[in-house]
Amino acid sequence: MTPSSANPASTADIVWSDPGRAAFFAQWLSVTSAACQLDPATLRLASADASFRRYFRIDRIDRAAGSCIIMDAPPALEDCAPFVKIAALMAEAGLNAPRVLAWDKAQGFMLLSDLGSQTMMQLIQQQAPLDAFPPAGSPIHQLYMDAVDALIAWQLSSRPGVLPAYDDALLSRELQLFPDWYIAKHRGITVDAGLQDKLAGFFAQIKDSNLNSLGGARVFVHRDFMPRNLMAPTLVAARTALPPEGAVPPWGGPAAGLMPPSVGTAESLSPSRLGVLDFQDAVYGPITYDIASLMRDAFLSWDEEFVLDITIRYWQKARKAGLPVGDDFGEFYRAVEWMGLQRHLKILGIFARLTLRDGKPHSLADTPRFIKYARSTASRYRQLGPLMVLLDEIEGNETRVGYTF
Repeated sequence: MTPSSANPASTADIVWSDPGRAAFFAQWLSVTSAACQLDPATLRLASADASFRRYFRIDRIDRAAGSCIIMDAPPALEDCAPFVKIAALMAEAGLNAPRVLAWDKAQGFMLLSDLGSQTMMQLIQQQAPLDAFPPAGSPIHQLYMDAVDALIAWQLSSRPGVLPAYDDALLSRELQLFPDWYIAKHRGITVDAGLQDKLAGFFAQIKDSNLNSLGGARVFVHRDFMPRNLMAPTLVAARTALPPEGAVPPWGGPAAGLMPPSVGTAESLSPSRLGVLDFQDAVYGPITYDIASLMRDAFLSWDEEFVLDITIRYWQKARKAGLPVGDDFGEFYRAVEWMGLQRHLKILGIFARLTLRDGKPHSLADTPRFIKYARSTASRYRQLGPLMVLLDEIEGNETRVGYTF
């Protein structure tokens, strides 16, 4: 594709650092808008995430048909193929995930169905103080149960050999982010041979639990299954239609690496289920990962009583559905906590890297939450006592000991 010399369609809050990419986008948007009945004048910034992707929202010409989302993902920095593949897997599983309506693979522009503008996280923040226990039947409790149902549907669709394995090598790379970025670069502590050996011992225990607990049960793993990536129910177009049969495909066809768009109609509107986003890093791994992610969130914390309540309800539903969660909830919960510990340490490293390498300093504001998560888990298991002491040394805190298990 040759970039157009026309000015790119944009609004004041959409900035392009590369004029050439802006021109490519203008041409793509012109073609896609004509094919999908979009109104380019309504293009506006929707959001950006921790990667190099950003998202725009654009209305259809027929306003009753709603809006669409455009993903801007530079191919040199982001590979969209996993997103497309996993979106199809989620559709097969019956989940409410974005549908890929058009995709310029070469340039990294994608048109998606719009799941709405309100996340589960935003809805929770509007409902109640986060230190309260949401009772069964309350809006927040029901949102979490809807999330549990979506998670179980996703896990039930699992099969080996489809997604990358969440194996020892990947777990090791993730854990190493903690000493490399959080301890050394953020805290400024030298990770000498002695400290690295200590950490290696802790990491070996954590990985052994992650990979071998519950008989090594494996399922599809979202990897960021949390309220910020789940969309609250909203009204969406329930039917789609392709351009008239025989029409020339203006998107260039499969040979151009593009996917044909589908055009939503306004003939039938119905409430959607909880939407699922940010799934492009999904893998095939431990069944405990996503429930740990859901209940030990990166951006909000619940009282342990609520964490237990939802985790127990997930375990009961998963067990009834035939998922390999075991018959002993105590064993399952231990596996969830140890899986969560791996995630906490990884995210501490990721948030430090986002700040120090990628210039996103807001990420470090949530690191105390993950130190608390990690310390709380380490304090409950005697074999992790030395890790708790190490975390306190890194943070400059005095160690208080009180094991549960």
